[in-house]
Amino acid sequence: MNTKYDVVVVGGGAAGLSGALTLGRARRKVLVIDAGEPRNAPAAGVHTYLTREGTPPRELLAAGREEVIGYGGEIVTGTVVAAERVEGGFRVLLDDGSAVAADRLLLATGLVDELPDVPGLAERWGRDVLHCPYCHGWEVRDQAIGVLATGPLAVHQALLWRQWSDEVTLFLHTGPEPDAEQREQLAARDVAVVEGRVAGLEVTGDRLAGVRLADGTVVECRALAVATRLTAREDLLAGLGLETEEQEMGGHVIGTRIPADAMGATNVPGVWVVGNAASVTDQVIVAAAGAVRVAAAINADLIAEETRRAVTDRRAGSAGAESHGESHGESHGESHGESHGGSGWHGTALPPEEFWDAFYAEKAQVWSGNPNVALVREAAGLEPGTALDLGCGEGADAIWLARRGWRVTATDISHVALERAAEHARDADVAGRIDWQRHDLGMSFPEGSYDLVSACYLHAPTDLPREKILRAAAAAVAPGGVLLVVGHADWPSWEHNPPAEVHFPTPQEVLDALEPAEGEWEVLRSEEFERTQNGPDGRPGARKDNLLKLRRLP
Repeated sequence: MNTKYDVVVVGGGAAGLSGALTLGRARRKVLVIDAGEPRNAPAAGVHTYLTREGTPPRELLAAGREEVIGYGGEIVTGTVVAAERVEGGFRVLLDDGSAVAADRLLLATGLVDELPDVPGLAERWGRDVLHCPYCHGWEVRDQAIGVLATGPLAVHQALLWRQWSDEVTLFLHTGPEPDAEQREQLAARDVAVVEGRVAGLEVTGDRLAGVRLADGTVVECRALAVATRLTAREDLLAGLGLETEEQEMGGHVIGTRIPADAMGATNVPGVWVVGNAASVTDQVIVAAAGAVRVAAAINADLIAEETRRAVTDRRAGSAGAESHGESHGESHGESHGESHGGSGWHGTALPPEEFWDAFYAEKAQVWSGNPNVALVREAAGLEPGTALDLGCGEGADAIWLARRGWRVTATDISHVALERAAEHARDADVAGRIDWQRHDLGMSFPEGSYDLVSACYLHAPTDLPREKILRAAAAAVAPGGVLLVVGHADWPSWEHNPPAEVHFPTPQEVLDALEPAEGEWEVLRSEEFERTQNGPDGRPGARKDNLLKLRRLP
């Protein structure tokens, strides 16, 4: 979970998932954190949602989750207990003690329905104790419907429900006394008015049968409409510097919301809000549709920032390709940089260790902090054991493995990179599972044998003895263990005049160079794949990589 996301969405209801889907289709790295307790869970179905009419709420959300995941989004079940602004973005803390980082936050935290203090209401909530006629009116049409008055909008509510039934009763309870004009309206629409406080509900066979008054009188009723106070969740707001404001209807306060502009932006830069957290009256389809608009605004904001950075880098000359043509840009949240394991770098007179220490010292963070996508794909299904990460850089791969239960030995030539990686591991609470070792892999190699040995992007144009290193890597794989070698297959699309002397080995050439003994290895995967990577001008380009995955036979 020690991962940097473009956007973290807090809340996985219709609004949060719709926003995440939009951002995923915009090729953003998105995480949705949701406690799995939707506000509308007690309801039998979602209504007035075109093509999804009557779908059970949890079924709708399950389908939404699948769609988000299908576009690369990630979903975690958990509760966010705090969120705060930190250098470079936001830090989000979960109830299990883990934390994630984000460039932007999308709050889809919904609201809480505060029911009137009447015994039995909570138990029937969402079933036959209802709040919205557009959500539930059809299901109780032509039945005896009661309206519980608790505020000045009770008469409006009773007249509204009258559209669905000609048997509507207004229980004045704690609401204000209707004035003469209101009583005339109620009488004209044949809405009965019952004085006195409501003491409880009568239920027969798990169905609402009536409303019991304080004097013991029971008035027949098959559904009871109540006006809840709609309160935005405030748990995370203080840490972000946000506050709620009251939302009114007809001049009367009906709840609280998080203030935001028409595009969902709050007064805290980088924080957006969608759904009922922004507007307490939005129905499911409105919340979902609004989230599309807000997600587009977030994507536009990210693009603007990335463009500013690209222009600044271009002007400073720091965003260009390295001397051998590599770009260290990022694309779609992936870490596409090289793993720097050993000697040699074309065009520099510095010793390798000094060069890489200087390289990492230039910026507080060089890579995105995300694990290599090929490693994630290939190692996700492996049983955790011991792992060796060759050329670990700032430690994203090693930390990802440690969080999944691996005990990791991680190596790099740069002291600066290793110190930074160790700090990231402490932040991720996995420091005890990773042994950081400095090696110039062309001269020294970690001892021991491992269930997984990973060598991702070990490239250098001159002195790096890559084949020697990979043979040592293969020798370090324990019986039954896996060797994963990932490398570039060609120059990037924006490199028009690449050095002719540089050769990128194919998976078969890598396999041949390993000189595997007959009957000792099984080839699990040997392939070339294409991904997107930003070029020196900040625009996405194409990059071809290759992958070789072997298992040492027991």
